Amino acid sequence: MPLTPLSFRFAGAALATACCAATGSWAQNISLGTAANFGVLAGSAVTNTGATVVTGNVGVWPGTAITGFPPGSIAPGSGFLHSATPAAQQAQSDLTAAYTDAATRVCATPIAGGLLGGLVLTPGVYCMPAGALTGTLTLDGAGVYIFQMSSTLTTASASTVLLLNGAVACGVWWQVGSSATIGTNSAMAGNLLALTSITMNTGASLGGRTLARNGAVTLDGNAVTACSGGPGPGVPAAIALFPPAAPVPMLSTGVMILLAGLMLLGAYRAAARAGIRS
Repeated sequence: MPLTPLSFRFAGAALATACCAATGSWAQNISLGTAANFGVLAGSAVTNTGATVVTGNVGVWPGTAITGFPPGSIAPGSGFLHSATPAAQQAQSDLTAAYTDAATRVCATPIAGGLLGGLVLTPGVYCMPAGALTGTLTLDGAGVYIFQMSSTLTTASASTVLLLNGAVACGVWWQVGSSATIGTNSAMAGNLLALTSITMNTGASLGGRTLARNGAVTLDGNAVTACSGGPGPGVPAAIALFPPAAPVPMLSTGVMILLAGLMLLGAYRAAARAGIRS
């Protein structure tokens, strides 16, 4: 069948639709739900050494252990510790949804060997078996950046993620199929979503969040600042979620009856003594 001008127009429209659909697979920012309220969230435990400062809540579920706070601290007014609270449980559920979203976006650009150092990247979805950053990774331009790793993410000491020309931390996502290790004195940006665990080595900083689904988050004199904003819909700023109030001890019915009886007995004896005196 010969191509007519009308055929070209239909072909052009189809191409534009396909282009927009592919772009839409990464252009939409990822929703964190209530997990956005956490700077640090773990599945099994949160452990800290040194003067770590976290902006946002620090939580764990279904594990219960949060150790090293103090000397670690939460920036005033930004959050609380949540050890197996309903808020931490809901955040883990929302994290699972965000992780699945990041993992199922259509990869546009495979990165050979996962070598990120020295690259200058624009918004998109990048995939690799394992990610390795030595030196500086530059993210150039406003939009959503998603890095999919089927296994690990590792950064060498003093590595940096540099944001230029409208790139912001809350538009950057690291979907890690196992565990992430951030090297000593590295300066990272973005939300770390790890299936297993996240380790922040001494002095490493993160503009974003450390969110581990099943394993531990290990901190050592770090600065973790939950980001806000980003490409629409932006990731909300972390808000302080109050932990559940400690339950007020309640006396059992039997104990209350016993106390009432003792009070009546005391009153009777006092009245009897008063009668004897008179």
